[in-house]
Amino acid sequence: MSGTVGEPKLSVVIPVHNEDENILPLAGEIELALEPVEWECIWVDDASSDATVERIGELQRRDSSHYRLLRFIEHRGQSAALLAGFRAARGEFVGSLDGDGQNIPVDLLLLLELAERRRLDIVNGVRADRHDGWIRGVSSRIGNGFRNWVTGDHISDVGCSTRVFRREFVDTLPHLRGMHRFLPTFVRMAGGRVGEVPVQHRPRAKGTTKYGVNNRLWRGLADTFGVRWLGSRAIQVDAVEVSVEERLDARSESAS
Repeated sequence: MSGTVGEPKLSVVIPVHNEDENILPLAGEIELALEPVEWECIWVDDASSDATVERIGELQRRDSSHYRLLRFIEHRGQSAALLAGFRAARGEFVGSLDGDGQNIPVDLLLLLELAERRRLDIVNGVRADRHDGWIRGVSSRIGNGFRNWVTGDHISDVGCSTRVFRREFVDTLPHLRGMHRFLPTFVRMAGGRVGEVPVQHRPRAKGTTKYGVNNRLWRGLADTFGVRWLGSRAIQVDAVEVSVEERLDARSESAS
């Protein structure tokens, strides 16, 4: 797997909000993990009030060819940050990681290899051994089961941020709050092929979590009904372009 010069194989999008302690350690892991491919890393700062932007600036001064920074002046949320990063991505494939350091960057290569080998359009990670608090774990299992039941999907871990998908599907994603919880579903609704693979997960070492029951479970359950409605209204627009000459030739052959 190798990318073309000036056009990365993989664009990694990382939304961050007040994660200054995690930026440099995570970047170091990314550099080691993605050495076999051409890559870029797009940090999307969601109006951080700590030194997150300064830490990313240090990375850019050291290596401007790999690190990019997008920034929201006002807090917009994870879905907005991911969408902004996805739209700015230049890679053939787009990957994502959380900025808290709990995802393992080297897993992105596993997902990328599977997507290419099996011609999948998105490969979603499944956290085989989760390291979250019990409240977060229970709310995730409830939300995951409910979303699959309502949408008709069979995604094992919709809350896993370790994923890789083809950039061509970026334009099919709706600009909705909570989009990040349904990314595999939206790719499937656009005609994409979905795969899953177990990935690693580790405890948060620095900083504090930004999620609780109110902004994780209940909002996710409410968003599910909106996604189901979108799915019920989806239409296929895969028309094939043909020329007038081709149509006339076909009629002549059938007449003879």
